[in-house]
Amino acid sequence: MRRLPLAPLLPLQLALLLAAVAPEAPVSAPRSLVWGPGLRAGVVLPVRYFYLQAVNSEGQNLTRSPPGQTLFKVVIKSLSPKELVRIHVPKPLDRNDGTFLMRYRMYETVSEGLKIEVLYGDEHVAQSPYILKGPVYHEYCECPEEDPQTWQKTLSCPAKEPQIAKDFASFPSINLQQMLNEVPERFGDERGAIVHYTILSNLIYRRSLGKYTDFKMFSDEILLSLARKVLLPDLEFYVNLGDWPLEHRKVNETPGPLPIISWCGSLDSRDVILPTYDITHSTLEAMRGVTNDLLSIQGNTGPSWINKTEKAFFRGRDSREERLQLVQLSKDNPQLLDAGITGYFFFQEKEKELGKAKLIGFFDFFKYKYQVNVDGTVAAYRYPYLMLGDSLVLKQDSPYYEHFYMALKPWKHYVPIKRNLSDLLEKVEWAKENDEEAKKIAKEGQLTARDLLQPHRLYCYYYRVLQDFCMAWKQESEFTKRDRAARVIQKAWKSFLFWKSTENVMVGDKKESEFHFSKLKRKQDIEKKRKIKKIEWMRQMYYTGTLEAKSTNHETLGLIHTATKGLIRAFEDGGIDSVMEWEVDEVLNWTNTLNFDEKKATENKQAQRTRFSRLLHRLLRTCSSLSLHDP
Repeated sequence: MRRLPLAPLLPLQLALLLAAVAPEAPVSAPRSLVWGPGLRAGVVLPVRYFYLQAVNSEGQNLTRSPPGQTLFKVVIKSLSPKELVRIHVPKPLDRNDGTFLMRYRMYETVSEGLKIEVLYGDEHVAQSPYILKGPVYHEYCECPEEDPQTWQKTLSCPAKEPQIAKDFASFPSINLQQMLNEVPERFGDERGAIVHYTILSNLIYRRSLGKYTDFKMFSDEILLSLARKVLLPDLEFYVNLGDWPLEHRKVNETPGPLPIISWCGSLDSRDVILPTYDITHSTLEAMRGVTNDLLSIQGNTGPSWINKTEKAFFRGRDSREERLQLVQLSKDNPQLLDAGITGYFFFQEKEKELGKAKLIGFFDFFKYKYQVNVDGTVAAYRYPYLMLGDSLVLKQDSPYYEHFYMALKPWKHYVPIKRNLSDLLEKVEWAKENDEEAKKIAKEGQLTARDLLQPHRLYCYYYRVLQDFCMAWKQESEFTKRDRAARVIQKAWKSFLFWKSTENVMVGDKKESEFHFSKLKRKQDIEKKRKIKKIEWMRQMYYTGTLEAKSTNHETLGLIHTATKGLIRAFEDGGIDSVMEWEVDEVLNWTNTLNFDEKKATENKQAQRTRFSRLLHRLLRTCSSLSLHDP
């Protein structure tokens, strides 16, 4: 075959080269687009958010970040100058595809409303400023919408959730009495991890069944958050706090399956699935107690596709044998795979052979072009975060699933790999040889995950499960004496949201402030009061969002907030004696630079200034009165 001359190709090559290096047309602020739930006053979330699509002067959507430093910014103020409200507005998250994610967390409710200015430099973007007419509630306002349909419409909740429909297909009706009788008997033994919840008049009651129910803190916090936003139906249900789904009875068996709510499902179980505690907790604690959440991950997806390392990547614990196989494959094929175990628990004897990898920040995962998702004890709860990145996900075939898996299809949103990982290297080779197709699958998966995993949709999902559960009941719930004895967590929640002093803590039938003739006892009382005040101060800082850690390391920040929350939980569940003073001191040493003694001294000085100011004000008012009436 005769070879074509090279000369005619040069103009085309030059055109392609110029197109690759030519700068895009500048951003047009008026033509750019702004949308999202954070622009609606009625969408109450821990962190409100909305989106921005950069558009150039020719009306074309930008598909990569504008050159140079981001000029987009958001300014949020109360409509009324008389309302001083604290709102945390971080920098926009650049999603590296021409779109940006804007977030803000409110710490007080605004009565008049908010003014949201979206700016590119000094120029307003799209229809900015956006006016949110009040009231605009913050996360901890107990201001539930009385009409659930209105609430669902405001949040644009989906009309259908395929996974919920599939789960409740096993329960066309629910016999409440059978559930109350059988669940404690079958699953509530000493080694159980079951919690019984009762919702009545939007108050939430619970009692724990079994020894391993510490994770109730996660189900508590999302139910309470939901009850602050919308009136919940009256019902009773059981939540499984363990890893594995519990109900394995088939629909056609007698007796039939019982409705147990779990965070993870499997092909051979009948549990009703909720979003995992991991993504739920990270949504509640976003921009405060966690660094990895469904929003922050979108602005930290590493270098662009062309600049990512062309290897498959994995880091994780030894919670499944296939993960050990993955490390061995990595040792044998370092040019294709970088895999390591960061902590050994189940297979400690393998550490010497396979080695222990250093911990790496999750955002750094996305320096690699391909991410391997292998099950842990059940479904790997990192999967939603991996899908929100812009790497190609290689997902192990698995009998386990989370609430959103039904919407994801192999070869469209991710690349499947066999359960035994026998085709993993082949799939990595395929991805390298078919770079454009791999990039397309990665992008399709990311866009679908962005839609499915929006925080407001988690609230929709939780409410829909409770609603369908209630609709399947055969009979009305009776609020028995046993239920009244259950701990009312909503009242406990209020005790630190509205800040009741814990200084006069009851010990048995006596108040802590009672005088004792024993010098040792008085000393112990003083120390106890001091410890209580420290805990009270720590709680106040944490729940009002003023806790600041002495670190910029993301993992250290997460550990500090987790330790703080753990101490607070221990105090609330077990009382003052369940927390040691040195533990409180250790946490405080890692947080605000102002220590407790300095805080007390500062408060005393401020109190003196306040008293002096009030005295001076009274004197001036008296003098003014005398001058008016003196002839």
